[in-house]
Amino acid sequence: MTAGTTTKTTAEHELAALQREHGRPLFALLLRLSDGDRQRAEDLLQETFVRAWQHPEALRADDFASVRPWLLTVGRRLAIDARRARQARPPEVGDAVLDNARVCADHAERSAATLDVREAVKTLTPEHREVLVQVYFQGASVAEAAAALGIPPGTVKSRAYYALRALRRVLPGYAADLR
Repeated sequence: MTAGTTTKTTAEHELAALQREHGRPLFALLLRLSDGDRQRAEDLLQETFVRAWQHPEALRADDFASVRPWLLTVGRRLAIDARRARQARPPEVGDAVLDNARVCADHAERSAATLDVREAVKTLTPEHREVLVQVYFQGASVAEAAAALGIPPGTVKSRAYYALRALRRVLPGYAADLR
């Protein structure tokens, strides 16, 4: 070696050497501590090496034969701190949870639909309206509606058919519900 060359490497070279030598075992530990979350484990790995870069004195201490125990301890503590921080916050909701979430009925929409149907029923002839009230709103069978209205069962069926057809025209947004 010449007098002008130094035997020390730059901090970047030292950090790259640390990553090559200790990165895989450290990542494996952090992955286990992160419950298999690769992204979280990679973030913790990066933070561990940032701490190593910030504290070069710990890496050069003569107390260890290797810096791996120091890196593993730092990584483990970072993982524990991250877990505690997550537990202190409300749980995060992923897209899968939202996709499978139960949709609660909107009372405003239901009220508006009820008003729309009431107004539409008012446009029907009295005969059609009577049949719908008996069959759909009071739950009577065709035979029961026929007896209550004093008309044949076939007439109840045809009036119900034409009443629903008329409602479909008046309520186009509800057509699927009127089949």
